[in-house]
Amino acid sequence: MEQRKDIIILGIESSCDDTSAAVIRNGVLLSNVTASQAVHEAYGGVVPELASRAHQQNVVPVVDQALKRAGVDKEALSAVAFTRGPGLMGSLLVGVSFAKGFARALDIPLIDVNHLQGHVLAHFIKEDENDHDQPSFPFLCLLVSGGNSQIILVKAYNDMEVLGQTIDDAAGEAIDKCSKVMGLGYPGGPVIDRLARQGNPLAYTFARPHIAGYDYSFSGLKTSFLYSLRDWLKEDPDFIAHHKEDLAASLEHTIVDILMRKLRQAAKDTGIRQVAVAGGVSANNGLRNAFREHAAKYGWHIFIPKFSYTTDNAAMIAITGYFKYLDKDFCPIDLSAYSRVTLK
Repeated sequence: MEQRKDIIILGIESSCDDTSAAVIRNGVLLSNVTASQAVHEAYGGVVPELASRAHQQNVVPVVDQALKRAGVDKEALSAVAFTRGPGLMGSLLVGVSFAKGFARALDIPLIDVNHLQGHVLAHFIKEDENDHDQPSFPFLCLLVSGGNSQIILVKAYNDMEVLGQTIDDAAGEAIDKCSKVMGLGYPGGPVIDRLARQGNPLAYTFARPHIAGYDYSFSGLKTSFLYSLRDWLKEDPDFIAHHKEDLAASLEHTIVDILMRKLRQAAKDTGIRQVAVAGGVSANNGLRNAFREHAAKYGWHIFIPKFSYTTDNAAMIAITGYFKYLDKDFCPIDLSAYSRVTLK
């Protein structure tokens, strides 16, 4: 009987400011290496030109380390999967160009991956052969990050329907902007999360949007937070220093409540009780706790990613590439990157 050949996928992620490479064999993760860029902290946000230059410096050593940690020779690779978009064009081009050159040199297939699809499919990354805690189709996924807030009906790995999404700002962007207004630095998510654990989530009330259906809006909340802070600072110039924990807790509570209210309605309307969360904001402890509370109250079977899979990482690109490889869903060498796209 012919022995089954291992399917080994190299994944490359470079959509924003993290250069990442991962190796997956038959769906099991062997390595996941990420180089982050601290240079952006001084500017209060990601500077695209600086990001693309850092990717150029990082991509070769990161891929080299991923292969070494996996114990895999490059000649054993079955295919190269890469993030095609959405993201920063300059950053994407570094990863896309490297992937094309690497795949061409090894004469192996090239697989393009939608970054948002990768976040959703991060739940299917196996860390060993006995890891079977993955969602079954169909399931709902709340995808929340700095650039996206979506409720997705996942019917199959390659069949996803966006039920609702933000019509303006994303949840992660609102957190970062409010953190910046408070002078807490960038990125704001981890700082707000840490402070919120020490504050009263009901200390302050901010505006909540009234949007029909499953769509989100966070621009009004952001404006409400800004104007409220401005009024409080008039009365007490040291207001932020005295109340930053309560401000963080109240902001987090409001955003989590907005997210969960729509998700709860979608779960009720579809009758689906398998519910996952993905994206950078899924690292937030308030949101993770809300998922656990909903699981207990509504009988949801929840899927919360490991912290290492919440941020941009190549493991999610590699697992998506693995599924596409099984379907022989390869892409031509002349395929271009895209900066903006909706998840189809």
